[in-house]
Amino acid sequence: MATATDPYAAIFASRERDALHDMRAAAMERFVSLGFPTTKNEDWRFTHLGPFVKTPYPAAPRPRFELVGRQGGAGLVFMDGWFMPELSVAPAGVEFRSLREALGAVPAGCCAAFESNSLVALNTALFTDGAYIRIPDGTVLDEPIAILHAATAGRRQAAYPRVLVAAGRDAQARVVEYYASNGEQFTCAVTEIAAAEGAHVEHYKIQFESAQALHFGQVAVRQGRSSSFTSVNVALGGALARTEIASALEGEGAECTLNGLYLTADRQHVDNYTTLEHIAPHTSSRELYKGVLDGDSRAVFHGRIVVRPEAQKTDAIQRNRNLLLSKEAVVNTKPQLEIYADDVRCTHGATVGQVDEDAVFYLRSRGIALDEARALLTYAFASEITDQIGIESVRTQLADELRRRLGANEVK
Repeated sequence: MATATDPYAAIFASRERDALHDMRAAAMERFVSLGFPTTKNEDWRFTHLGPFVKTPYPAAPRPRFELVGRQGGAGLVFMDGWFMPELSVAPAGVEFRSLREALGAVPAGCCAAFESNSLVALNTALFTDGAYIRIPDGTVLDEPIAILHAATAGRRQAAYPRVLVAAGRDAQARVVEYYASNGEQFTCAVTEIAAAEGAHVEHYKIQFESAQALHFGQVAVRQGRSSSFTSVNVALGGALARTEIASALEGEGAECTLNGLYLTADRQHVDNYTTLEHIAPHTSSRELYKGVLDGDSRAVFHGRIVVRPEAQKTDAIQRNRNLLLSKEAVVNTKPQLEIYADDVRCTHGATVGQVDEDAVFYLRSRGIALDEARALLTYAFASEITDQIGIESVRTQLADELRRRLGANEVK
């Protein structure tokens, strides 16, 4: 009997063998075994993929170079999931090359395991090529590394972009990934980040795909001793979008900060699943995710903190806050702690509420119109996340977008 995985297995079977064939074959076998996630899976209990996977997404062909055009400035470009080295320019001091070559040489560099994650398995089996970015030991990058994931056509198709960032010892870098599409694209993306001892990495994911798009993104991180990883994850688009961020704090003294913002409207569905795994002692993490929901939209937050037995002196704080702008909007939030050590400080919590009417009354008493008062308060709630972005151009761009979406264009 035909299953939803059959068309994707057929795509894999039709492709030529390459140096990564054995890994790809194992991943496809695992994808077929697991199938697409369903609500019977506890981690997907509130996110239903059924309507999207009933009709398969064909793999996007490589776009014609002359139709894409050249991009100015430094940055890496993916079009329809295809890495475009001819359009990509790495900042000075950074090594970048084909991920196909890099993985063939150093397969241990991978952070994202596909054994228990069918969509990571699907990406592993079908990604065409990706970008390998290496920041050498001691390198401090003044300019961020920008990565654009864009669709060139509005037709129904699937893209499988993949990025591996390896930050050397005491290296410092900022990476910004933009996801944009204009049709029914299914983006199945994997980003892997390895931060060596003393490395400091900031990662910004900005997802503003079309209202018909299906988006799945996995960000997998491994942190060495005394390393620091900061993530800001902003989800503004997609009919259904899910981002999974998992960081393994493997080295003593590692620090991790996860910040996220999701804005939903109409019938959008946004799902964020985070995992912070404290493996070594004296590690710390801070997490704050905020959501603003309007219309008949849905959102899910599942934040999981795991403290292993060896991770004594762990310090972890997790918070999820949600603002509902309509009676029809729904959020399902599940902060989760799993503690197997006895000398730790861990807290977590979640809130769901509406705009504070006392605050609205106060602003109106100062001569501010009702709609503008609500927009001002909502913008202030959301901007706590975007204000954490350390790149001025990105921070300004998102602030302008927030004002536009919230009807707060005149808010200063």
